[in-house]
Amino acid sequence: MIMIGPPGSGKTMLAKRVPTVLPTLSAPESIETTRIYSALGQLPSGQPLLARRPFRSPHHTISDAGLVGGGSPPSPGEISKAHNGILFLDELPEFNRKTLEVMRQPLEDGIVTISRALRSTTFPSDFMLVAAANPCPCGYRSDPRRACNCTPPQVEKYMSKISGPLMDRIDIQIEVPAVPFEELSGSGNECCGTTSGQMREMVERARQRQAERFGNGPVRYNAQMSSRQVREHCILDSTCQNMLRHSVEEMGLSARAHDKILRVCRTIADVAGDESINELHLAEAINYRNLDRDLWV
Repeated sequence: MIMIGPPGSGKTMLAKRVPTVLPTLSAPESIETTRIYSALGQLPSGQPLLARRPFRSPHHTISDAGLVGGGSPPSPGEISKAHNGILFLDELPEFNRKTLEVMRQPLEDGIVTISRALRSTTFPSDFMLVAAANPCPCGYRSDPRRACNCTPPQVEKYMSKISGPLMDRIDIQIEVPAVPFEELSGSGNECCGTTSGQMREMVERARQRQAERFGNGPVRYNAQMSSRQVREHCILDSTCQNMLRHSVEEMGLSARAHDKILRVCRTIADVAGDESINELHLAEAINYRNLDRDLWV
């Protein structure tokens, strides 16, 4: 997921709340994650098994080796430390473009292989990428209350750090507008919506539906579905097919983005408790790809 919006709109706060709505680590996931930290000697004292999903937030000055792993002998990087958890990249365009590009293969495969002259080592890297970015160097391009003084070349140079192929691998792309004064000044009862606990219950129910769908196979949740499984479990009626066809042609979406939309709308249906995908689920999933087109305008 990537969130794009002006400074102070709550992007970092939202990212830090993501772990609170995710289900607890299962036993296999806990063992997988613990092995990584144990190999690095970074297990917390008196804690033989990790019980919480990792949340990693490296600084934008991180090197390629620090992000994906490296050294001699090779050791895991931040993407492996975030295995079964969240990797949060704040101010995404400030990262070195070459450093960001090395994530493309791990995002697709869930593993990263580091090859050296004497050996080749494979580390797990099945993580949830959450990124935040300003829409321009000054940050106020999309804020109606502040004037943006950035020129089109400056905006283009700033956003070019996020390549098209990397953006194509991000399932959910949303704009986070500035928070209105009424919400900032309201009391806790007035502005309180769904709590993290309630969201976690919805996520756990959706995960349970996915576990029943996939059984005991290697696929555990919708994001891991292969193209064949997408066609099997994301069946659309004629109205939804026409809607998706129009969106793919209008927005110029790739085959990867097409499948990601289907995975996302299947998950939306699972959260809603619906067996089949309807127009509302599909429209919401398509809306999450709007930045695929708008980011480059």
